[in-house]
Amino acid sequence: MDARFLGITELTETPSVAVVIDVMRAFTVAAWAFGQGAEKIVLAESLDEALALKARRPDWVALKDGPPAPGFDMVNSPGLLRSLDLTGRTVVQKTTAGTVGALAVKEASLVLCAGFVVAEATARLLPARPGGSVTFVVTGEGGRADEDLACAEYIARRATEARTDAAEFLRRAGESRAAAELTQGVRRGAHPDDVALCLELDRFPFAMVAASEDSLMVLRPTREPLPGLGEELR
Repeated sequence: MDARFLGITELTETPSVAVVIDVMRAFTVAAWAFGQGAEKIVLAESLDEALALKARRPDWVALKDGPPAPGFDMVNSPGLLRSLDLTGRTVVQKTTAGTVGALAVKEASLVLCAGFVVAEATARLLPARPGGSVTFVVTGEGGRADEDLACAEYIARRATEARTDAAEFLRRAGESRAAAELTQGVRRGAHPDDVALCLELDRFPFAMVAASEDSLMVLRPTREPLPGLGEELR
């Protein structure tokens, strides 16, 4: 597998297969939302769009980065989200990096959104054929966030080497700038357990696939094989 690791601004062409990484915290939160029963997540392009979607569908759950704000039901924190019952609900998510990265590659034939919590399931959906090209979008810090790069490198290696040890990759993520800022309370809208939850390897058995639905970029969980890609999830 030919793996490339690029920041959002380094994307000069539409990749065929893209894995968008946001460990702390967008796609950890997304996985927890599905774990709490959410049916789908709409990735909003802006805070205004998220609020407009929420206004049209008051039953939807809107969340954002940072502190609580009028019109939003929740902040982008797995520690806070895990207490919600989201069974059958639609979540609207707008974050600083993760949702931006997913929307930047929305024309790709396959878009996977990931963090450590869905690493194994994500790796199993990557092309196994020789010469298959995968672009990992490292969303944090202009493509330099070590927690995202470590996760991307782990998934890339795990896709081709079944015995890959995650310990070093998780250590890097745990010592990243984002982890320090969350631990020290620099980032608002956080829970004390957020870092630990973001580093919980393979907490969920599904991958997360984003695709266009009725002009919106929609994220859904999947355990099913995709035609011509990887192995069946079991």
